[in-house]
Amino acid sequence: MNQAPRILSIAGSDSSGGAGIQADIKTITLLGGYAMTAITAITAQNTKGVTDVTTLSAQMVAAQIDACVSDIGVDAVKIGMLGSAEIAGVVADRLDGLGVPVIFDPVMVSTAGSVLADAATIAAFERLMGLACLTTPNFDELAALGGDAALAAKGIAYIAKGGDAPGEVVEDRLVLPGQEPVVWTAPRVDTRHTHGTGCTLSSAIATFLGQGAPLVEAIEDARDFVRAALLAAPGFGEGHGPMGHHAVR
Repeated sequence: MNQAPRILSIAGSDSSGGAGIQADIKTITLLGGYAMTAITAITAQNTKGVTDVTTLSAQMVAAQIDACVSDIGVDAVKIGMLGSAEIAGVVADRLDGLGVPVIFDPVMVSTAGSVLADAATIAAFERLMGLACLTTPNFDELAALGGDAALAAKGIAYIAKGGDAPGEVVEDRLVLPGQEPVVWTAPRVDTRHTHGTGCTLSSAIATFLGQGAPLVEAIEDARDFVRAALLAAPGFGEGHGPMGHHAVR
């Protein structure tokens, strides 16, 4: 049997298809995984921003996770937008002891600047970071979580993404407890079509881990996929446009 790794994405829906659940499904599928979803929120958004959000109940999110895990099974999990502190809590309950790699993208603000997590939700992130084998904050998210010192003190494994930091060179820095950081650098891709980069990176890492790759190798391959998708952006929208997942082979 040609069994694909079973990847569960727990995240919000992006109506414009560039980020969230939609970006995750594209990424997981193109990389050879079997995509499953537990949708946390429905958003009305496009390349210019988010205009409306409806958060699902924590019970519905838990039911989606239970339905997938109890029948299909799961080899890795990606967590994105959560929508509420209650959802963060039930997600942690369901994943605790599951025994598969968990990648946590601590989504707080959309690429276009819309707030997607309140203070109570961000406070609930700590338990999920402890459960995850990797947390993937961008420049601003890392600061909101207390910075390098705070995460290091808690023994959190994380990759500090540099795509939102200033400069012509993007630096991504992997920090694992008790180890020297691993640093990747690359010239910045000059484009406004960056919607969904964080979602894509985290779901790609989860997919590669589900296939059995070591963490560093999974990150390297995921970074390559994101860069290729950035370079293949179709140019849609007037704001922060989507990447070209479809064109990456």
